[in-house]
Amino acid sequence: MVPDLPVLLGLAALIGACVGSFLNLVAWRLPRGESVVTPRSHCPRCGSTLTGLELVPVLSFLLLGRRCGHCDQPIPWRYPLVELLSAFLWMAMVIAHPPLPGGPSLLTVVAGWLLASWLLPLVLIDLDRLWLPEPLCRWGLVLGIAITALIAAVHGHAAAGPLVLDHLLAAAAGLVSMEALSGLGRLWLGRPALGLGDAKLAALLGAWLGLPALALTLALAILLGALVGSLARLTGRLQPLQPFPFGPFLAAAAVVVWLGGIDPWIAHFSPWLGLGGGI
Repeated sequence: MVPDLPVLLGLAALIGACVGSFLNLVAWRLPRGESVVTPRSHCPRCGSTLTGLELVPVLSFLLLGRRCGHCDQPIPWRYPLVELLSAFLWMAMVIAHPPLPGGPSLLTVVAGWLLASWLLPLVLIDLDRLWLPEPLCRWGLVLGIAITALIAAVHGHAAAGPLVLDHLLAAAAGLVSMEALSGLGRLWLGRPALGLGDAKLAALLGAWLGLPALALTLALAILLGALVGSLARLTGRLQPLQPFPFGPFLAAAAVVVWLGGIDPWIAHFSPWLGLGGGI
């Protein structure tokens, strides 16, 4: 029995916040080469193991007065904000219309939860280190292809084989297109415009989205990245030629496309492109 929408949204918010707490841990430990399983969660400053109450998402941050209960050092706002963002994304995925066959279903909701939870630590690590870990990108790509095949099989999609092929081609196209942009940047600026990690993240997104949705995602990401980068340089927050992470723009664009699909974009822009209407 599928839960009612309000119940499902509430469960999504609760579980999403807990997942966000774990993703905070992943984003902290993975770049440092530490296990994400052991030891138990602890304060990064004093090393004290956190109790169950201290691990309650958002609420523990407020009850502790935004300070560690062991060393009294301030707890960064990032932790509850990531937990809230994860909760919001999990709720949003419940009502998403992803570019997959069969329309929205409980399976596509679970797929959306997996995608959002996979992208969030990648974004956090890229913001911190200008680095997108290759293992996360590689296994995220494999997971995307597997999810696509599973959804096609469950819905009895007649073109399951071509669908998986489309997503495989999208993964290859994402990798090649981002590497091509990086090469153009090297010719124009004398240095790569994008890192290899961005190309691997684009490949991951292609595995989840397929070719048409990936094309829209890349266009939105480039537009948003150019806009934010230009504003940051005009305001002095970025110096000329100073690198900034592009992974968050790719991830944000992918989430937008996953939530709404590509049909609204086609309907909105086709008249501008001369693709719709009569004479």
